[in-house]
Amino acid sequence: MSKFSKVAHYQDFTELLGILERSGNSYDMDKIRAAYDCAEKCHGDQRRVSGIPYILHPTSVACIVAEMGMDTDTICGALLHDVVEDTDITLEEVSKRFGSDVAKLIDGVTKISKIPYSTREEQQAENIRKMLIAMADDIRVIIIKLADRLHNMRTMDCMPEQKRRDKSVESIQVFAPIAHRLGIKTVKEELEDRSLQYLDPIGYKEIEDALLMSEDERERFIESIKQQILDKIGDSISNVYISGRVKSINSIYHKTIMRNQTMDQIFDVFAVRVIVDTVPDCYNVLGVVHDIFKPIPNRFKDYISMPKPNMYQSLHTTVLDKNAIAFEVQIRTWEMHYTAEYGIAAHWKYKLGMGGNAKGEDKLKKNIEKVKSMILEQLETEDATDIARNIRNDLGGNDVYVFTPKGDVMNLPRGSTPIDLAYLIHSQVGHCMVGAKINGKIVPIDYELQTGNICEIITQKTEHPNRSWLEICKTASAKSKIRQWFKHEKREENIAVGKQMLEREFSRQGINLTESEYPDLLRSISVKKQYNTLDDFYAAIGYGGIQLWKVMPRIKEEYQKIYGQNIENIIVPPAPPVRTQNSSGVLIDGYSDMRVKFSNCCNPLPGDEIIGYITRGFGVSIHKRSCTNVPRDLSKCEDINRWVVARWQDKQAGEAFRSTLQIIANDRTGFLADVTIKLSQMHIFIHTLNSRELKNGKAMVTVTINVAGRDHLRGVISKLSEINGIEEINRI
Repeated sequence: MSKFSKVAHYQDFTELLGILERSGNSYDMDKIRAAYDCAEKCHGDQRRVSGIPYILHPTSVACIVAEMGMDTDTICGALLHDVVEDTDITLEEVSKRFGSDVAKLIDGVTKISKIPYSTREEQQAENIRKMLIAMADDIRVIIIKLADRLHNMRTMDCMPEQKRRDKSVESIQVFAPIAHRLGIKTVKEELEDRSLQYLDPIGYKEIEDALLMSEDERERFIESIKQQILDKIGDSISNVYISGRVKSINSIYHKTIMRNQTMDQIFDVFAVRVIVDTVPDCYNVLGVVHDIFKPIPNRFKDYISMPKPNMYQSLHTTVLDKNAIAFEVQIRTWEMHYTAEYGIAAHWKYKLGMGGNAKGEDKLKKNIEKVKSMILEQLETEDATDIARNIRNDLGGNDVYVFTPKGDVMNLPRGSTPIDLAYLIHSQVGHCMVGAKINGKIVPIDYELQTGNICEIITQKTEHPNRSWLEICKTASAKSKIRQWFKHEKREENIAVGKQMLEREFSRQGINLTESEYPDLLRSISVKKQYNTLDDFYAAIGYGGIQLWKVMPRIKEEYQKIYGQNIENIIVPPAPPVRTQNSSGVLIDGYSDMRVKFSNCCNPLPGDEIIGYITRGFGVSIHKRSCTNVPRDLSKCEDINRWVVARWQDKQAGEAFRSTLQIIANDRTGFLADVTIKLSQMHIFIHTLNSRELKNGKAMVTVTINVAGRDHLRGVISKLSEINGIEEINRI
């Protein structure tokens, strides 16, 4: 038996009326009936791919938004969301009959016209861009769009396999993260689970079967837990509601199949949810739960005092029952519960059902404005194809929570750096940043922020951003603000840098033109990219608004069209190796004056076989050839033109390179001191030093140091191996 029924999820107007009646909310039923009549007449005999009358799709979408508690105009918009695109009725007619608000919602949801983009990726990105613009104007647009996508995912069995997979990828990478950030948990989890059904049906089935096998046992277990809590609470807390829930299949999939864990290693597969009336009751119930069951250390989270960015609030604790079975307990108020299930949509649910609680409504309005602001930041990027990636990075889950020295809580995507935090605080703080302190200690600006860090941004008014920050920071907002600074403050430099980058790429690709011939070649491309002059085009390349590796295929096509030369047959003699500026002893074949940085993922040292990768807006990033981020077979790599030959020049005196060692040893008192003393005796500079206990009496020390090269590192490892108790030392 599948978690999702194989029967198509179609609902008719009668079912919609039942949902509206049961909600107890006040609706303009005459307007909703008129919208349905209009949709039914317009769609007429149209049918879905499955053969089902088309009208059942918009009524099903309307049922979904009604279950979320949306208002009259949103339900009308859901009923009419396809009429302008798929029938003869115009937006002006809809506006006259149902009002400008309904017309705006339909216009926002209507799919973008079939523009002849060069790639499917660009068309998808432009669809997303238009959707985000509409969302920023009225957040109800995305409520309808999510309901539309959810119903399409529920009824995709009749579609060709490739289309099912394409839609599933888009749902899990774009729509589910948006639903997550809007706090609409029910939609997010169903989109993820249904997408997983099509993307990995075998893995999905394995988890589904494991859950079904324990279904009866789980129900008995949850009933037992519920009764124990109710018996203990007694009459001290009134109006307590307790239910059980199972973790979504997609979440279990990522912990089991993706992280190679077993079901027994996941503590929150099953959970008990306790809903009460007030916040004090939440903490009282927490005390009762910890009195009955044994809490597992480091598994308590207070999202009431520190809400998630999508407005989610609840107390989470993981405990053990008397048989040492682990389970999660979630404790929240009814208001928190509605927000957890419906997120932004709870704004309309409260407005309709509770008469508009002023305090709660103001809070939700502020959160809606925050989401709108966040959405607008996604539109700052000049390359439409970056939007989907920005959504996954900035709107997905796994946030970290960082404190400022004043005690303010800031949330950022996992992997964010102090640069991201600086720009989140204020653009000028980011522009003037010179460093950062974590818990009072200075850290590199590429330090990965962790939940609980107290981060202080160090600024100087005379400073300004560095182009290399574009490769370090994580969030689209920070990248956009850095690019905007360079766009406005360094135009002449951007033009020169962009022109130089283009010339180097032309030489690399075998495009042989004089400078006077550039305008003819680039005119159509710069116009398509909406740049008025060639200097604007050069400047955009210079500050990172245009990524050369994306536009070069078009430039090559234009070159062949104008000059009739097949670039594939042109033989370009390799340029002699030229020493690049500030390259720390690295030669890049065919490039001069190219900035170089060493990748933190593998920390290459002189003596290692290396390769370069042309980054966006910075220069060349140097990797070890054996690095996991370097494709084994470059000939099969989509961006092969960005990989360049790199080699070490003769070692320069005084040059230092970072390298990280992992030391496994018998745990004992004074071991860490012995390591630091030995490194000090060798005059080795230590960047970071961390240690932790392992099982079986072992300890692991991770240390990042400065060395002159691979041979020097071998000598350091040899000396460290003399320390008593060390079992192995590995370079990581």
